[in-house]
Amino acid sequence: MLIAGSVPGMAAAQPVASDTAARSSVAAEIRAAASGKLRDFYGTRGYWPLWSEKGKVRAEPAQALLALLDSADQDGLRSRDYDARGLLRAIKEADASGDPKALARVDVALSKALATYVADVRRPSKAVKMRYLDPEVEPQAPDAAEVLRAAAVAPSLATYVEKAGWMSPTYMKLRAASGAYEKRWGGLPAVIVPTDVKLRPGGSSGEIAILRHRLGLPDGVDYDKALAAKVKLFQADHGLDADGIAGAQTIEALNRGPGYYGRILTLNLERARLLPGPWVRHVEVDAASARLYYYSGGELDGSMKVVAGAKESQTPMMAGMIRYATLNPYWNIPPDLVERKVAPKILDGATLRKMRYEALNDWTADAQTLSQSEIDWQAVAAGQRELRVRQLPGGNNAMGKIKFMFPNDLGIYLHDTPDRGLFAKPVRHFSNGCVRLEDAQRLGRWFFGKTPTADSDAPEQYVPLPRPVPVYLTYLTAVPTADGVQFLPDDYGRDGE
Repeated sequence: MLIAGSVPGMAAAQPVASDTAARSSVAAEIRAAASGKLRDFYGTRGYWPLWSEKGKVRAEPAQALLALLDSADQDGLRSRDYDARGLLRAIKEADASGDPKALARVDVALSKALATYVADVRRPSKAVKMRYLDPEVEPQAPDAAEVLRAAAVAPSLATYVEKAGWMSPTYMKLRAASGAYEKRWGGLPAVIVPTDVKLRPGGSSGEIAILRHRLGLPDGVDYDKALAAKVKLFQADHGLDADGIAGAQTIEALNRGPGYYGRILTLNLERARLLPGPWVRHVEVDAASARLYYYSGGELDGSMKVVAGAKESQTPMMAGMIRYATLNPYWNIPPDLVERKVAPKILDGATLRKMRYEALNDWTADAQTLSQSEIDWQAVAAGQRELRVRQLPGGNNAMGKIKFMFPNDLGIYLHDTPDRGLFAKPVRHFSNGCVRLEDAQRLGRWFFGKTPTADSDAPEQYVPLPRPVPVYLTYLTAVPTADGVQFLPDDYGRDGE
C-alpha cells in the first residue's frame, strides 16, 4: 500500500497555536474553498474542519481513507481514479507548512474523495438481480453531504472510515478475504490434475507430481505431510471435507482454476454490495449458507440458523420492509402440495378436520370455508382444480407460533417452525421458499423489545412492529471466515447466471 506507514508521522510536530484558533483559521478558508454539496455539509457545522486539528491533518482517519482509496481495485473500481498519491503529497505539504489555506484545501479534498468513493462503492451492479418490494429499500445514490454527516457523527472517524461503516460488514470482510484468497491461491499454476485417480498421503506417482505443482509445492512425486496439509487447506477454503485426500471433488475444484474462483468472489462482492451498512437497523438472510443476521447501532446484534428454500422452490433475492408479525398464524399450503400430499390422503380416507386443515373457496381475505364433501378431490389430485387449503393454528402448524411479514406476491416471509430437526443439518435447503427460523422468539424480542405474545387462541393476530425493519434476502456462495474465505455449493445454480 502506498500510504502504509506514511500518514502517522504527519501529526508528529507540536502545534504552534491552540486547537480552537488553528481550526477557526482553517474554517475561514474552508468557507472560501467549499462549494456544492461539500458547502452544504461544512456550512451546517460552521465550516469546522473534519480532517484536521491543532494545525495538522488527523493522521489515523486520513490514513484509513487513503488505504481504502489505494485498494479500490478490490471493489471493482479503479484506485487511480482517487489519486491517493496526490492526496498524500498535499497532506505532507499542508502539515509541513501549517498554512490554514493548505489545510483547508486538504480537508475539502479528503471530504470530496470520501463522498466520491462512497457513492461509487454503493452503486449497485447490473449483474446482480435483487427485487425491491418497498421504496425504503430501493438503492439511492448517496448524497455527499449525508455521507459526510454520517462520518462526522461517528464515535470515531478513523474507525468509521477504516471499517467502511457505510458498507455491510459482510462486504468488508469478504473484500479483505478476497485479497487474502488471491495471495494464497490466485498465483498458483493453473495446470490440470488428472481426474481418473484418487491421490492419498503416502503415495508416490506422476499424478502426485502434477498435484504438487498445481498447489505451488517443490517438485517431487511424494504425497508427503506438506502436500497433505496444503490439500486440507485448499479443501477447507473451498467448502470441501478437509480430509487431505485428493479425491474426485477436490480435483474437480482444483481444475476449475484461479480464474473461476476470482469470478465467484467478484460476483459475491456484488451481491454483498447491495446489503446496507450496520448503522441501518436491518435483517439479512443468506439463503446459500442458511443463516440470518440482524444489525443495529453499528453492530451485529445476533445471528441464527435458518431453513431456506429447496432447489426446486428457491428463496428469492429480494428486499422489503418487515411491517408486522402474525401470531397464531394459519399456514396456507402451497397448491402443489395440496395436489401431491393433501388430496391423496383425503382420497385414502383422511379428513380435513382430523388433519386440522380447512378448505376455502378462494385466496381473498374474506374467503369462505368449504365442506370436504363438496370438493372434487379427484380433480384436485389430478391437478385439474387448484384448491386453497390452510392448516389451523396449533402446536403442529408449520408456521409455529409467529411469522414476520414483509408483504410480497410470492408469499415469502420469516416464520417459526415446530420441525427442529432440520437445524442440526449442515445443509438446510428444505423449505418451499419461506425462511424458517431457529429462534423466532429471540428475533421477535429484537423486533419488539419484548417477547410477542398472543392475546388469545384466536388465529391470525396482527401486531405492527414499533417501526418497520428492512430485510434483505441474499445468496452468498463465498463467505468470509476467521481464516479467509470459504466457497459454498451453488445449490440454486445462480453463480453461472
